[in-house]
Formats: sequence, structure tokens, C-alpha cells
Amino acid sequence: MSQASIQARWDALLDQLRLIRETEPVHYDEQTHLWNLYRYEDVVYALSHPAIFSSDTNSIVPQQPEINFMSKGDITQMDPPRHRQFRSLISQAFTPRVVEQMAPRITALTNQLLDAVTVRSEMDIIRDIAAPLPIIVIAELLGVPSEDRERFKRWSNTLIASASSIDPTDEKMIASMIPTMREMHEYLQNYVHDRRQQPREDLISRLTTAQIEGQMLDDDEIVGFASLLLLAGNITTTILIGNALLCLTDHPEAIATLRADMSLLPSAIEEVLRFRSPFTLTARVTASDITLHGVTIPARQLVNVWLLSANHDERQFPDPEHFDIRREPNRHQAFGHGIHFCIGAPLARLEGKIVLQALLERFPTLKRVPNIELEPHESSFVTGVRSLPVTW
Repeated sequence: MSQASIQARWDALLDQLRLIRETEPVHYDEQTHLWNLYRYEDVVYALSHPAIFSSDTNSIVPQQPEINFMSKGDITQMDPPRHRQFRSLISQAFTPRVVEQMAPRITALTNQLLDAVTVRSEMDIIRDIAAPLPIIVIAELLGVPSEDRERFKRWSNTLIASASSIDPTDEKMIASMIPTMREMHEYLQNYVHDRRQQPREDLISRLTTAQIEGQMLDDDEIVGFASLLLLAGNITTTILIGNALLCLTDHPEAIATLRADMSLLPSAIEEVLRFRSPFTLTARVTASDITLHGVTIPARQLVNVWLLSANHDERQFPDPEHFDIRREPNRHQAFGHGIHFCIGAPLARLEGKIVLQALLERFPTLKRVPNIELEPHESSFVTGVRSLPVTW
């Protein structure tokens, strides 16, 4: 797909979201049988009230035995009090202070990856830096041996490529994921068992000895969390880095501004997250009837909460279609809101900042390769492109 086609597709999506925010902010889709919330205020409300909008989608989505192992330790699908208990165990590994201590290692990894491409005249941002960096960081956090990192990356790529539908009951989607799920489950089960026998200084080892109300976490809970970290942690950061370069090469004046003042990098990352949110939506289940804008959503309904639409809501963001790296305030919802605010947000932000700074410093004439067909992700719930060739 050409750059013009990619832009046209993006513009069409934003136009569609703008129209539906105005005309039907609470929308029931007859085809998918899903409800949708599109306005910023409604998105924040849904994410802020877990007693009304439950995260436990397993309660109404048909169960798939082959992938159920992921759900037990998936904090994104937990409600209080279990969510609070489980999150308290793992949040200590992702505080801004702890994450900042990882900066030297992430910087070194970034430079190693960029050293490998400097002998060439171009690189693919996704293949050469945005994809490999997060998986190495996550693998080291989990304590995964370096020789198994490629396996982790293959699993992650396969699962995100398979998830081409926002309908969690899509049988074809589930079937395409099962072989990878089996392989990943077996590996992680063995890995957790090994860490129980021989603990080390890594996150999985700490979880094998952790307790909630005097009870040890079982293997499936730890495997589920590791799976979540593998998928969400890798995908979010990969797409963030790719989208950052997509936004900046679309707006060369922003690159010039950043080169002149690198202190704007954190603000630029936040604007990328708002403008091209890595995930378009998240799902909730109504625990009771709820009326918004005169429309009643019955209890036990699956609701798509549109993060991307909220981040382009003109009621919250002046001139939302303008990419402004100086935007302030910028209370976007790319990482969610409330008790389920993305636990890995500090790490994703840090990786994005380090990569952008390295690219701008090392490649002063960085620009997108012209006349290259860009392939967007097929998935309905992520943004971005599969590859992004650049030259210098």
C-alpha cells in the first residue's frame, strides 16, 4: 500500500470516528453484536468504573480450552479485589524509578542494534529496531535465555498477525492461534517449573515465591502473566516506536524541532501515543444496565471502549488532527485509565524516548524511503505498519 493510500486509510478512519462521535457516541453494531463507546468522557467513565464496566470478558465470551491458560494470570481481565492483589505483586518491577534504572542497558541494546545497520544506507525501522528491542528487554526482565529470544519474537508476531478480528468469538482467529499457544504454554510451564526449583534474580523467580493472602501463585497464574507481558509489552512498544517514526517522517518540521531541542522528546512520545494510539480499543462487560446519552446498554454486554477515538475527541483536544509535539495538556488514553492503566507504560515510554534520541543523533538526515509500499497491520485493534524503510 502506497504512502498516499496509508494516509487516505488513516484519514478515512479518523473521519469515521469523528462522525460517529457526533451522531451516535453510544453505538450498537448489528454485525458484531458489540456495543461501542467513542467519546472521551465516556471512555474515561467506563475505564474508571470497574463495578459497572467489568474487565472480566471471560464471563460472557465462549471459553477456548486451548488458550484459557493465558486468562488466569492476565491482570487486564481481572476485577477487584483479585486485580489489586495481583497487580501489587508485579507493580514494583515497573515503577518509574525501577524502570529508569534500566535506561543504561536499553541504551546499550539500542546502540548495538543500530551499529549493525550503520554499514548500510537504509534500514527497516520495524525489523531492525522497533521489533527486536522490546523482546530483548522483556526476555531479560523475565530471565529468558538469550538463545530463546527469537522463539519469543516468533510467538508474538504470530499471535498479533492472527488477531485480525475485534470479535473474540471469531473461531477462525482462535484456530490460527492454537499451535503457537500450545508451544508457548509448554515452554512457559517448563520455565516456571524450573524457576521454582532453581530461583534466580528475575521477575518470574520472584513470582514463584510470592503470596496473596498466604497462598502461593500457581503455575497457570504466572504463565498467564508472562504471556501477557510477552504480547502486550512487546506489541505496544514495537508499535509505539514504529508510529513515532511514521508521525515524524510525515511531519518533518517536528523532526527539526526535536533536533533543536531534545528536551521535547517526552512530549513528542506523548503526542505519538495520542495521535496514533498503539491500540485502537479495549473491551469491557457491563455488570448492570447503564444509560449514556439516553441510550441504555443492558447488563452482560460486550463493549468496545475506543481509545483512539477518545484521543481524537475535539471536546478534549483542540485541533486533534494536528500532530503537535508541544501539546499541553495531553491527557490521552493510549495506556488506558483507572485501575487498569498500563503497568508497562513507564517502560514503553523509556524505550521510545531512547530509540528516538539515538536515531535523531546518529542519523542527522534520516527520512523515509520514497515510493515504498507500506503494509498496515491487518488487526482491527492495533495501528501502525508492518515495515517502515528509512534512509539517511
